[in-house]
Amino acid sequence: MRRRPAKILRIITRLNIGGPSLNAISLSAGLPREAFETALVCGRPGAGEGDMAPRARGLGIRLIEVPSMQREVAPWADAAGLARIVRIVRRERPDIIHTHLAKAGMLGRLAAKTIPGVKTVHTFHGHVFSGYFTPRRTRLFLAVERLLARGTDRIIALTESQSGELVGTYRIGRAEQYEVIPLGFDLSRFGRSAALRGGLRRELGIGPGDPVVAMVGRLTAIKDHALFLAAARLVREARPTAVFLLVGDGPLRREMEEKARALGLADAARFTGWRSDLERVYADADVVALTSVNEGTPVCLIEAAAAGRPVVSTAVGGVAEVVRDGASGLLARGRDPGELASMILRLLDDPMRAAAMGAEGRRIVSGRFTEERLLRDMAGLYDRLLSGAAGKE
Repeated sequence: MRRRPAKILRIITRLNIGGPSLNAISLSAGLPREAFETALVCGRPGAGEGDMAPRARGLGIRLIEVPSMQREVAPWADAAGLARIVRIVRRERPDIIHTHLAKAGMLGRLAAKTIPGVKTVHTFHGHVFSGYFTPRRTRLFLAVERLLARGTDRIIALTESQSGELVGTYRIGRAEQYEVIPLGFDLSRFGRSAALRGGLRRELGIGPGDPVVAMVGRLTAIKDHALFLAAARLVREARPTAVFLLVGDGPLRREMEEKARALGLADAARFTGWRSDLERVYADADVVALTSVNEGTPVCLIEAAAAGRPVVSTAVGGVAEVVRDGASGLLARGRDPGELASMILRLLDDPMRAAAMGAEGRRIVSGRFTEERLLRDMAGLYDRLLSGAAGKE
């Protein structure tokens, strides 16, 4: 039995608004203090991404910022980030270094080589091997991940399908290195959404009977808001009072606003920016949509389900691990705006079916994506690593 709390140095590329940041913050704040002492190292978010560092500090997390650590490939900044993280690692002398996201995974695991005996864990919250970069750059990133995996004690995938893809398709690490630990959140506030219905509609001037379709997420290419807007135009033709909420921000916001105007959706598409009251957004959404090209585990769909909202989504990445097609939502196999619009209209036209899907979604996520389960799973992994029961194979 350990005589002192194990020291965990958690490293994440940036604390922008999204699932990886929520995961890192939950683990840093929620693991029992008598067993684990955690410091969280992070870079800085890009423009329009939102910043969750204040939330981390508010929860009492010891935050160590490395401004030179950033998502983009930048050799000088990356070298400076690595040097800074090496100094942090040598000062902190952690028992476990746990990295989140690709850049932190690279810099953190390289820095781990500078002290003996430290255990390394890396979480793939998604991956950048499809839909992000050119084939040449993708091959480079794959080569780096394969090399890093050789010296990693445990690799965490969020879903069984993701684990199989990383090992089987992309040949990153060995199957015995992987552990599947789904995301987990405090979903209690979303369970109270029904009591909030009507509040956001009044704030935004939306009629009580107007159909509302919401999409929550960063305005970046991988989310493909252009597809959402194309489907929205078709829905609007059938339901002229429909309103479409685009909740979030990012580098493509201005382009998407211009596209909405070009499609005749200037009044129907509402760009709200980031909001901290997502429970109010889901409360007044009749359908929650997602049109991503690639996804790890979509947090917005977990939140929507916890709020009892039916969803329509592209069937990519880990979406099928959250949404049961035909039971808690509808999944599009292609990228046809007509197919997505048809699915949205089917739910808008059948409120009883939509409500049943929302109830089934709530049942699914309440048993699988809780913060309590996440903390229990991760504490178990850390204990096994430190006891030698889960070392490198």
